Amino acid sequence: MKRALISVYEKNEKLFQFSSFLDQKGYQIISTGGTYQYLIKNGLSNVIEVSNVTSFPEILDGRVKTIHPNIYGGILANRSIEKHIESIRFHNIHLIDIVLVNFYPFFEKIHKESHINSLIELIDIGGPSMLRAAAKNFLYVTAITDDNDYELVQNEIEHYGFPSLKLRKKLAGKVFNFTSAYDSAISQYLLMDEKEDKFPLYLHSSYEKKMNLRYGENPHQKAAYYINTIHHGSMRNFHQLHGKKLSFNNLRDMDIAWKVVSQFSEPACCTVKHSTPCGVALGKNIIEAFQKTYYADTISSFGGIMAVNVPITKELAKEINHIFLEVVLSHSYETDVLNILKIKKNLRIISINEPISDKLESVQIDGGILVQEADSSHDENYKIVTKKKLTDQELESLFFAQKVVKYVKSNAIVVAKGTQTLGISGGQTNRIWAATQAIERALEKSKEGLVLVSDAFFPFRDVVDEAARSGGIRAILQPGGSIRDKESVKACDDYGIAMAFTGKRHFKH
Repeated sequence: MKRALISVYEKNEKLFQFSSFLDQKGYQIISTGGTYQYLIKNGLSNVIEVSNVTSFPEILDGRVKTIHPNIYGGILANRSIEKHIESIRFHNIHLIDIVLVNFYPFFEKIHKESHINSLIELIDIGGPSMLRAAAKNFLYVTAITDDNDYELVQNEIEHYGFPSLKLRKKLAGKVFNFTSAYDSAISQYLLMDEKEDKFPLYLHSSYEKKMNLRYGENPHQKAAYYINTIHHGSMRNFHQLHGKKLSFNNLRDMDIAWKVVSQFSEPACCTVKHSTPCGVALGKNIIEAFQKTYYADTISSFGGIMAVNVPITKELAKEINHIFLEVVLSHSYETDVLNILKIKKNLRIISINEPISDKLESVQIDGGILVQEADSSHDENYKIVTKKKLTDQELESLFFAQKVVKYVKSNAIVVAKGTQTLGISGGQTNRIWAATQAIERALEKSKEGLVLVSDAFFPFRDVVDEAARSGGIRAILQPGGSIRDKESVKACDDYGIAMAFTGKRHFKH
């Protein structure tokens, strides 16, 4: 008689239907305490408890119940090796053909349980061990951990009498994929407070697929979005309330836009295009912040992503409907606001309720991965290095622009007036090109009261010269640290421009 071992935390109708199917096909079902009771209660009679197979009761509050030769011998026996078959016969061990297991909900509880003792009890030992054993022996055993696979297995048993080797191999791969993510999540949880282990010897990650995307960076590239099973983050738990399916580029831009506005306590608005902020502003209210943001770059915002850090009002919703945006992000939406926005059938409306995190970030390169701390610094330390001092208004504008420049590709220059960006440029191979472009764009909007922020030091005085030619830039903020800093300082003194060094670079490659 064929045997199926079923031991699950998640007991639902799909499980019962699949178990009933196996019972009808003549499988002897072996089950652990809770699962056994569930199956018996719902009418299955051909079920035996694991303790009857092991001749040993569950002990240690269920920590030990399946770890026994009578179980693992039945799973791991290589049926093409005569010595294996002779051994299990000698020890009166029965072969096990299907192992169906799902684990204690460590992933789900990690964000809810605060006490380590509670989480320790959710670290499954027997389940992963049985699944790994079954997956190792996939040439003869079917390992199932995903309830979406019940139907696949059922169909093949119905048509062929047993699951095919191709399916068993696929399911074994899914098992090791899942157990590795499970172990990784536990490892990350146990190490998350150890500062010296921020960069452990082995880098492993635990991510779960949230959705397939419309496409990748280009329509011919397939793509999917995965969320971290352990760490929080603003993009981990967003909700799409309306609009077309999201694309790879949408998510990249959403991430940048939300990070920018999340830095401010005042009403803030940011538009992003191609992973670069094109307009950012603060306002007394969100409609003012939006108008200043849109005015900052009406051209680039076309087809862009817009984020605000406060709820969208009806007035703002009507304004949004007059322009073309791909995505709108906010904390929440009133029903009447949603109804206005939904007039645009393709507009993706996103609700985000989690704050941005300051965890590690990574970039994949061919054959490796680069990992670093996130640039979450909000320091406002500075040293004035020119004869002319900075006014309070200039300082406020400079540090507003510095929070924006962190999210602009290097070389990055942001020109602002008050708490409104007027010129943003980055991604150039030299700083003077970026400075020239940012200044030119700013001068189209205003010719006085401007400030300039750079993500890195000036290698030459040419940026100061360009700022002076504009006639409108009165203050500069940059990290300093160039061997030619004195030349830039002298140029500022000659032109009557105030400049301060922060001592901190903000490259974004």
